[in-house]
Amino acid sequence: MTSVLKEKILEVCDKKVSQKGTNVGISFYAFFKNKNDNPELLMEAATWWIKTQQLDHFEKAVKIKELVKDL
Repeated sequence: MTSVLKEKILEVCDKKVSQKGTNVGISFYAFFKNKNDNPELLMEAATWWIKTQQLDHFEKAVKIKELVKDL
């Protein structure tokens, strides 16, 4: 995982948890605006989420943060 994606994931997870609490769920789309302005990064996130980690569509933000921070 690139450092750019890792930083983006951690930032979004922190923001969502601070706004909605530790029970908030997210999908990998949460790391991107509603525009496909960086398809390479989107595919990296999707591949990590779906293929590498085999996660469900929605997962707890705290779980994603834990998976990413040790990379």
